[in-house]
Amino acid sequence: MSDTLDMTSPDLVIQNFEKLAELFPNCVTESAAGRAIDFDLLKQELSHQVIEGNKERYRLEWPGKREAIVTANLPTTKTLRPIREDSVDFDTTENLYIEGDNLEVLKLLQESYLGKIKMIYIDPPYNTGKDFVYKDNFTEDKAEHEKESGQRDDYGRRLVANPESSGRYHSDWLTMMYPRLKLARNLLTDDGVIFISIDDNEVHNVRKLCDEVFGDLNIAGQIIWQKSKKGDSKLIAKTHEYVLVYVRDKSSTLENGKWRKKKDGVDDVLDYYRKLVKNLEGEHDAISEAMVEWYRKMKDSDPRKDHKHYRKSDDRGLYFPSDFAGPNDGRESRPRYDILHPITGKSCKKPSTGWRWDEKRTKEALEAEPMRIHFGEDETTIPCRKSYLKNTAYEPFSSVFYKDNRGASKEVDDLVGKKVFDFPKNTDVLKSLVELVTKTDDLILDFFSGSGSLAHAVLDLNADENENRKFILVQLPELTENKSSAYKAGYKNICDIGKERIRRAAKKIKGETNADIDYGFRVFRLDESNMQDVYYKPQEYDQGQLDAFADNVKPDRTADDLLAQILLDWGLPLSLPIEQATVAGKKVFKVAGNSLYACFDTDIDEDFAKAVAEEAPLRIVFKDSGFKNDTAKENVKQLLKQLSPETEMKVI
Repeated sequence: MSDTLDMTSPDLVIQNFEKLAELFPNCVTESAAGRAIDFDLLKQELSHQVIEGNKERYRLEWPGKREAIVTANLPTTKTLRPIREDSVDFDTTENLYIEGDNLEVLKLLQESYLGKIKMIYIDPPYNTGKDFVYKDNFTEDKAEHEKESGQRDDYGRRLVANPESSGRYHSDWLTMMYPRLKLARNLLTDDGVIFISIDDNEVHNVRKLCDEVFGDLNIAGQIIWQKSKKGDSKLIAKTHEYVLVYVRDKSSTLENGKWRKKKDGVDDVLDYYRKLVKNLEGEHDAISEAMVEWYRKMKDSDPRKDHKHYRKSDDRGLYFPSDFAGPNDGRESRPRYDILHPITGKSCKKPSTGWRWDEKRTKEALEAEPMRIHFGEDETTIPCRKSYLKNTAYEPFSSVFYKDNRGASKEVDDLVGKKVFDFPKNTDVLKSLVELVTKTDDLILDFFSGSGSLAHAVLDLNADENENRKFILVQLPELTENKSSAYKAGYKNICDIGKERIRRAAKKIKGETNADIDYGFRVFRLDESNMQDVYYKPQEYDQGQLDAFADNVKPDRTADDLLAQILLDWGLPLSLPIEQATVAGKKVFKVAGNSLYACFDTDIDEDFAKAVAEEAPLRIVFKDSGFKNDTAKENVKQLLKQLSPETEMKVI
């Protein structure tokens, strides 16, 4: 950063540009003068109607793009309803499983999880011509859309086939993906990361799409995952797929340090070394000999053998003698001081290029306990520095890796039944991605969750590390085919498979590790609002009809339903701990201690207000129809103001 004062007033145009670029990165384009704002596209972002425009520019275009922008920006009146009977440890778990259309779920999460998700992983439909895409159409009314699509079922799914012969083959897929990625970006923390699995069919379009949504400067890399050694093709055998990696803001990501993954086999090597230390009582010569013998018995293909040079040990750990001669770069100023052998006391042989370290640093290494310099038997060998495995156990994640994915199917088969889910993702790969970019307490989202591989990976990693990462999974309850193995096994839709897999994986992990982690998950299901339609559209009813809605809550909705909608409306996480208590004879939900109280009982009066005021909740919510009468409603409000002035009261 320059120390020279700028001596000019701020350039407000540049500031305004940066603010718009932050809010609408997809509106940043290129012009003859450099980066510019696409004002036609900005108009579209600020309108619920389709804005026409034909101006030429450098950007990804497809039929339906403007409709996709409108779709992303339209609000939803839907809600999430808790399903306690499908959940595990509902009141205490911080993990979520949400059944429903991921577009509308992402909209519902915008307030509660804005800027709170550290990592998103998605494995969307690959658009192979044989799978389905979501058909999002909010411009038609409900009846027209259901008639036109013919694809709705009891869960409200809207999936349509997208064959390669379709004239909108790529366009329909892009129209589906754009609003979901746009909404997902809002949920990421400043240093948040999204991983997108994809294959050759759409990788080129996903890259361009993400360049718009996240900004082309925020790509972290394009990973090639080789999943098999041979493929089936008349031209080129495709044995790999891709994982695109984008960050919310690259500068924020870099500020928080480098990404590193643990090298294959490191844990096993360190575990074996610790056993030797215990069994051989710290006799380091014997430990070194045992390590050499252990490595010798391994197959060359064993990943642990990559660390066979780490065979020496001292009280600091396992190490190998690493050259610390100065690099042969022609410099004549490399240090050439003497180093005395600790046994013979004579000056050791020096490297021709001098030492890499200065004399002060070497002296500190010699005086350290244990000594950080490795010597030969006498002064005739050049001393080396000790390179410890624990300090070099991590490496950057490579843009190319091999991991056979056949084990993923066997893993799911063993847990929930054979051939109930096609092409699940490998939990070992997902664990490595999660470990790469997250730490304990981070929140991880998958809104194309399929069989629940990501939840399995998070639970597995948490158990390994005794940490508390949390997951949110979202999946459309797509029906299984009547003749399929899944249907015959009792799974009526994909969500049934995912939930059961998480339950069984959690039980297996707990049995194997006995780790003290959160094994539960709260299940929510997307549904129409809890409120009567008149609550949102009173202009469509006359006064006579309004009398029928004295209670504006639908009659089939429970207190759990109302509480979930309140959390969403108030922008609170759905994972907050919930207690149920009785106050002055009324049932009260206490969320996160005194953060929120909710009471949906009837005949709320002044006595209840006085009792609850003693506990001084930060927020409290009632049903509008729950008060004893209008006078009681006003008195409750005034009493809370007087007795608990910090309490914010609302009604639904």
